[in-house]
Amino acid sequence: MFSGIDEVDWASMEHAYGPADDVPVLLRGLASADPAERESALDGMYGAVHHQGDVYACTLACIPFLFELAVDPDVQDRGSVVELLTSIGGFDLDEDDDEIDEDEIEGAANYAMAAAAVTAGAGVFFELIADEDPGVRLAAPLALATLHRHPVRVLDLLRERLPAEPDEEVRLALVEAAGRVALRHRPLAGRVVEWLTLLVDRERAPGLRLAALAQLARCCPDALPRDVVPVVSGLLRELRTAPGGAPDADPDTEPEADAEVEPEPETDPVGCPDLSRAEPGAAPTLVGQLRALSAQDSAGRGAPWAADLLRTLHVGLDDRVGDRTALLVDQLRSPDRWQRIDAVRMSGGLIRAWRGSYGELVALVGDQLADPEPRLAEAASHVLEELFSLAAPTADALAARLAADPGGWVKEWASGPPGLGSTVKALSRLGDARAVPALAAALELPEVPHDVGFAVAHLGRAACPLAAALRRRLAGVPLDEGAYDRASPLLAGLTGLRAGEATPEVLRVLRGAPEYRGEWLRTAALRALGSFGPAAREAVPELRAMLRRPGTATEAAEALWSVAGDRDAVLPVLTEGLGSDQVHDRRAAAAALGALGPHAAVVAPRLRGLLAHDELWLRVDAAIALWEVTGRPEESTEVLLTAWDRNRHVRVRVAECLARMGPVGPASTAAQVLRAELSSVRRHNALDGGYGSHDTYEDEKLLALCRQALRGTGKGSTA
Repeated sequence: MFSGIDEVDWASMEHAYGPADDVPVLLRGLASADPAERESALDGMYGAVHHQGDVYACTLACIPFLFELAVDPDVQDRGSVVELLTSIGGFDLDEDDDEIDEDEIEGAANYAMAAAAVTAGAGVFFELIADEDPGVRLAAPLALATLHRHPVRVLDLLRERLPAEPDEEVRLALVEAAGRVALRHRPLAGRVVEWLTLLVDRERAPGLRLAALAQLARCCPDALPRDVVPVVSGLLRELRTAPGGAPDADPDTEPEADAEVEPEPETDPVGCPDLSRAEPGAAPTLVGQLRALSAQDSAGRGAPWAADLLRTLHVGLDDRVGDRTALLVDQLRSPDRWQRIDAVRMSGGLIRAWRGSYGELVALVGDQLADPEPRLAEAASHVLEELFSLAAPTADALAARLAADPGGWVKEWASGPPGLGSTVKALSRLGDARAVPALAAALELPEVPHDVGFAVAHLGRAACPLAAALRRRLAGVPLDEGAYDRASPLLAGLTGLRAGEATPEVLRVLRGAPEYRGEWLRTAALRALGSFGPAAREAVPELRAMLRRPGTATEAAEALWSVAGDRDAVLPVLTEGLGSDQVHDRRAAAAALGALGPHAAVVAPRLRGLLAHDELWLRVDAAIALWEVTGRPEESTEVLLTAWDRNRHVRVRVAECLARMGPVGPASTAAQVLRAELSSVRRHNALDGGYGSHDTYEDEKLLALCRQALRGTGKGSTA
């Protein structure tokens, strides 16, 4: 084995972390008899040689040696090697190849060469599909479906192998590979659908039937049975009652979960390494940690693979929100806690990406907060934290959990400041005063949680009892290099409360801000003073002086206008800001001028000149400000609607302006755009493979603003 490995000039190549002269050690490590050494080597291959899916020259040089490892029966963990080969060779250059820039040409060539090299050797996977090692048999079907040049032969082999395969997980992998063939080779989709439909109708094993339904949803959702919801619900019931199933496992017998349970993203990963087979004595590698987490998540489950099948099914069902909601509602009523945990996680993914009527679903997620299984309650609180007003049906359940678990009010982390627990944040985001005691307790801690100010802001006037504590803690903040981290949560809270009585404490911070992060701290203090309005009149001399200070002049002008309404003092500063060479500063100045309304009408020509700027966000800010200072919507509306089409993330800002403008003509272009948005099932900011914690909140805000603009209930100019 490894003949010629020392003749390769590894030192002349590089991987993600420098010279590739360590690659021979990694390759030999994959053949080691020591499980820890094998795991460390696999970790190095994914971490450096195939870092985040990249293909380097050294990755290409590894391919022949990886094939040697994959077919040698004396090598252990060969399934991991097959998965690594599949990942290296399975990259698809999409239809946008002609848009690859010069810096990406070499990388694209490497991907193409890797695909060619692995595909050329993919015939060995035919033999491995009947290997004695179940781990190899588990990896081989997807390798064939992804890499082999003759998909008809692959599909025939998958069908032939299924009745003879004794391992249930491998049987599921055979079905998944058929779905992969259908996706990669569309002319064969009909044959695959025919086979999958037969499995759904005639196969007795509920797991295999569920797998066939999941692949039908993935490659041909129109072929799913009309009664897919009751069919899947019935299969889940069969899985609960099957030998080895756990109708309702005792949480005291299950492994404890020390880490927070994160909601699952709505994805269907393909070509990722199978990290579920843990080895005793594993080294502390990333691969080992992922294996341990996977093993912990699977412990006690009767069918640990069911969650992946259901996620695949949901991805395939796509915009069939009603069916997906009904499936999750049924799952959340299951006596099996694991099925409910999976349903909670998938509920978060569904609500985050799709619009729908979720009252019943959200209420059932809230019911899980009272479950004694900590993983279930924690998963539910994480989902509810991101729902903001949509979590309203669970307010009482959140309050009950908050009262029952004061130890969860604040989360401590190994590094970084503490943060509020999910339940506290969820209840605060509902504006529910029952969150106030938890926030009051958080304000008494030696280190205030970094997000306490945002929670206070969401509570609004309900958090007024916290003003005194916020002032006291702010007054005690040492004005040293750590001042920003300690003061910013307190300033955010006072800003949200518009607590003008805190002006002396805020002025102390403004005057004494240290050099380190001083501009950030002054900006936060100025925003607080601006929110206080005339109640901060004693700050006027300080604000006037800061108009001449570079870096925060715009924020000082905004605050001075809010506090004293001094047009003559602030207008020259903001007008000068429009000419800054920094787009961020220009945007800030435009927004501040808009707040002056007709008092800033003299700058209308300057704002009008920015409507054709290259930066889209600056065009939007200038258009909004132009309407606010002139009261004439025509030229601003055209710019705003053009931006709406070009960048979906600007839509909330645009809709806010349209709603304030007043009635939108029923036959206008603006009305058509708003109605089209309201008719869309997909959330405007939904991303494939990623999400933000405020995505649902932002999209629900957009929908509310669209309805408001169409009703014509806006308040007019903000002047």
